[in-house]
Amino acid sequence: MDEYGFGSRGPGVQLLQLGLSRAGYQPGRIDGSFGRGTENALRQFQQAEGLPATGRSDAATWQTMMPWLIGTRFVQLRQGDTFWRLSQQYDTSVAAISAANPELDPRDLRPGQTVAIPLGFPVVPTGIAFTSQVLELTLTGLLLRYPYLGSGAIGSSARGLPIWSVSIGEGETQVFYNAAHHANEWITTPVLLAFLEEYCLALLDGDTLYGYDAAELFRCTTLSIVPMVDPDGVDLVTGYLSSGPWYERAKQWAENYPAIPFPEGWKANLNGVDLNLQYPAGWEEARRIKESMGFASPAPRDYVGTAPLTQPEALAVYRHTLRNDFRLTLSYHAQGKIIYWRYLDYLPPRSEEIAQAMGEASGYSVEETPSLSGYAGYKDWFIQTYDRPGCTIEVGQGVSPLPLSQFDEIYADNLGILVLGLALAAQPPIAPVEEAPPLNL
Repeated sequence: MDEYGFGSRGPGVQLLQLGLSRAGYQPGRIDGSFGRGTENALRQFQQAEGLPATGRSDAATWQTMMPWLIGTRFVQLRQGDTFWRLSQQYDTSVAAISAANPELDPRDLRPGQTVAIPLGFPVVPTGIAFTSQVLELTLTGLLLRYPYLGSGAIGSSARGLPIWSVSIGEGETQVFYNAAHHANEWITTPVLLAFLEEYCLALLDGDTLYGYDAAELFRCTTLSIVPMVDPDGVDLVTGYLSSGPWYERAKQWAENYPAIPFPEGWKANLNGVDLNLQYPAGWEEARRIKESMGFASPAPRDYVGTAPLTQPEALAVYRHTLRNDFRLTLSYHAQGKIIYWRYLDYLPPRSEEIAQAMGEASGYSVEETPSLSGYAGYKDWFIQTYDRPGCTIEVGQGVSPLPLSQFDEIYADNLGILVLGLALAAQPPIAPVEEAPPLNL
């Protein structure tokens, strides 16, 4: 992890500020600007942890701060320790400690054993730029806390970063959600991960999720999530990648499109290919349309590439789909508060019904995909290939990247969609056990 000091800026500083704030220090606004407030908070943290109080985030500082970045710390049991005593000491719950330590018998604890202690805040951060680094830390934290999850890489990006998948559930009905096919739509990543954590917490507490029994959803369905299809592009847009040959090449391509702000307007991967125009469903028509619009070579957006599935990110998602038996898919994008449910004249059974139910739950409009964007997307290929419901969900309103000030509203709007994707895909569909909460209008 990089070293930062007074005057540093960027998403890495945001992450540092988040860790300080979670640890109980006061860096000021979590804004990615390393000012005196951040410096003073860091010195206080370093001094309290027995580190040289340099006011710079060296490797030792990051390592010491790691529990507050992943939401879990590890302690060695002492004589007389119990899960209840630890829960009181660290302001957590016995259930949370038990879930994080499934291999330990709370009736047979021994001094010297290592115990994972979930800290008193959600793992998923929703107020900072969600870079590939933040994604990996978040997934680490979620897997440590919640025994319901599995994870692994389904492939690698153009730059060699892992494309992560995380799964939850043990049912026969498989469902797939993905986000951040487009780099500047990265706000969709924490939406899916925050939902995943809320799902885990409902399981932990024996609670409902949007009116549905979380345990029944878990028994009946298996959800696979790819939260960030394009980690390279996301790192470019967020500023986490701001130098080097990959950056310089992207900047050079962007200069050919001065109307598209750089890097904020970048949607493509770092080969300059739009990943949601890479699937073999009307790809030739997509190429015709996009080339007529002036996107015939690597660009910040709308370049379809030289052929379908030439880009490693799209190929990874394609192969992940082939390896599984998904009954329904949701692809998260931004913006417009729209649900697109159809591809050409393909009408999978119950697809319109499901889309309408999601529209009622969210307040989003349910529409057919505009002709200029109606080909070569993941949703298009899935519908064409499997004759099963697939939707594109366009969250929020405005210009991407949407500001994080919209996150709470976006999440509230989409909780019902995300739960209904599981409940309605199941055979037979899962019925709610209580009335759904009111719309966030």
